[in-house]
Amino acid sequence: MLEPDEHIFHVATREDWQAAQRSGAYRTSTRGRSLDDEGFIHASRRGQVDAVRRNFYGDESEPLVLLEIDPARLDVDLRLEVPAGADEAYPHIYGPLPVTAVVAVHELPD
Repeated sequence: MLEPDEHIFHVATREDWQAAQRSGAYRTSTRGRSLDDEGFIHASRRGQVDAVRRNFYGDESEPLVLLEIDPARLDVDLRLEVPAGADEAYPHIYGPLPVTAVVAVHELPD
């Protein structure tokens, strides 16, 4: 269970985030996979961000940003789930992420 006022995070390419700002909703689940492909958008808690970036985006050449999301602003289902092969729960967003739920965008260094 998330703590009250706890934000969640999503690593995104700057290009995907810019496209979301134009359309009003973010629809990339994870690197190379859309919401339609996966059924949800992968997210993480603060302490999980570094491992997600290293494991899934370590060789990404495009500029990356970290989306900081306020779960209270989501209008879709958010579930904490333990993915296959993982030993801890990760937040999964079951629907498009409205850009209005993103409260900060942090540039990630190369």
